[in-house]
Amino acid sequence: MSDPLKDLLSQLAGNGSPDGGPDDPWQLVEALAPDESEDEPSPDKSLEEMIQRINSMATRKPQEEEVGAFAETARSAPATPPINLEEDHDTPFYPREPSTLREAHLTGSEVEALCLKYLLTAGEASGREIAAQVCLPFLILDEVLRKMKYDQLVVYKDTAQAGDYVYYLTDLGRERARRYNEHCTYYGSAPVSLKDYVASVQAQSLEGQSPSVDALETAFEDLLINKTMFRRLGPAINSGRGLFLYGAPGNGKTSIAERVTRAFGRYIWVPRAIGIDGEILRVFDPAVHDEAPLEDGPGIMQQHRIDRRWVRIKRPTIVVGGELTMESLEISTIQSTGVSEAPLQLKSNCGTLVIDDFGRQRMSTDELLNRWIVPLEKRYDFLNMRGGKKIQVPFDQLIVFSTNLEPRDLCDDAFLRRIPYKIEVVDPTEQEFRQLFDIMCPLMGFTVNSEAIDHLIEKHYKSVNRPFRCCQPRDLLMQVRNLCLYENSPLQLTQQYFDDAVENYFAVM
Repeated sequence: MSDPLKDLLSQLAGNGSPDGGPDDPWQLVEALAPDESEDEPSPDKSLEEMIQRINSMATRKPQEEEVGAFAETARSAPATPPINLEEDHDTPFYPREPSTLREAHLTGSEVEALCLKYLLTAGEASGREIAAQVCLPFLILDEVLRKMKYDQLVVYKDTAQAGDYVYYLTDLGRERARRYNEHCTYYGSAPVSLKDYVASVQAQSLEGQSPSVDALETAFEDLLINKTMFRRLGPAINSGRGLFLYGAPGNGKTSIAERVTRAFGRYIWVPRAIGIDGEILRVFDPAVHDEAPLEDGPGIMQQHRIDRRWVRIKRPTIVVGGELTMESLEISTIQSTGVSEAPLQLKSNCGTLVIDDFGRQRMSTDELLNRWIVPLEKRYDFLNMRGGKKIQVPFDQLIVFSTNLEPRDLCDDAFLRRIPYKIEVVDPTEQEFRQLFDIMCPLMGFTVNSEAIDHLIEKHYKSVNRPFRCCQPRDLLMQVRNLCLYENSPLQLTQQYFDDAVENYFAVM
């Protein structure tokens, strides 16, 4: 330190003498100060290094943007344990747990309505039980419950673990819950915003994927498909658009359509419900969706910080046949409950929708084709909510029309143009027919008997000019198996057993 500055500080402090006498405190300070070495970096150099580190941290891209989660939520999400998504490596989307109502795109009134309706039904519940019911983090719900307590809608009935309470409705809260119930009785998972749902479909879309030959072979490994047929199916599946499967019944059109989804990623995330201007639209349907929950690791802490309003399911394959009606393609609302149900095409997004036995539905083919002629080309659909609001939703699935009839007899050229792939499923050859017996016999407990199979083909097929069908080996073996079980005899293939099976199976064919 320079002498003038030292003199000035000494005079201001009034301690010691500026000359550095024996009682001068500056001597003690100088004695205690560390020695400066030549290797020590200069202050300017240290400051420069610090600025460089700050700039590198500021310009580094967050990992969440690469994952494809919601941009706003991902940037503000707190640090969480790593999520083990080994089976989801091909799916760039997973929903992160929100830390605030704003991140969840919810309002306090929406969450309050769910809590009050649940307490009206349950009678009483702890804060964590309510959080589990509405699928929100307890820290978010705790703030809502405190406000409800301040507004005298609920009261503490008892204490619970870890600073929680058991809540009970007051008369004011019970009255408000009844008013909420008059509009809609739903009190399940808090809804996801339509914007977030659209973003999730875009991230998990079939259109952005191109299954390889190996992926297709794995998807169809349990079916016998010749190379020509396989080569035609590959580009159709890769397109992610629609295709016609037509041909004689019994050759596996439905089986092929059901396995198309396996060529894409195994799992996707769907919301339990979507909230649209106060209306609830349920999307997750256990009747058509197979839930595939993540496994939690050891310990009592949740290992996966996933937004519980979403459900991980197997990539959906929905098959509808003659029961399909126009009402199935629109939002249905139960007037007594006020809860709306998503149509089939919305539930099948990011998957496959199979229209089986096309042309035999309760609705005419013209009605169905006119309903979907625009969505098939634009890849989005318009749906009408209960209050009259029209919403735009993704139309992102592989539509498979399976029919025994000729496609040109069912629809006009304008619609056929929007279904770029028309694939005929032909009858198997004799060699493929025999190969099907080789595959099915061990599965049903039989030993392959070539002589009995030769007898079947010569007597019941070639002599009467009967065409081969892919389903017949399985069906005939089932007939023989049931006959053996009835007679308490060992499972075996004989000429007599095949004659009896054919007599039953082809009685009116």
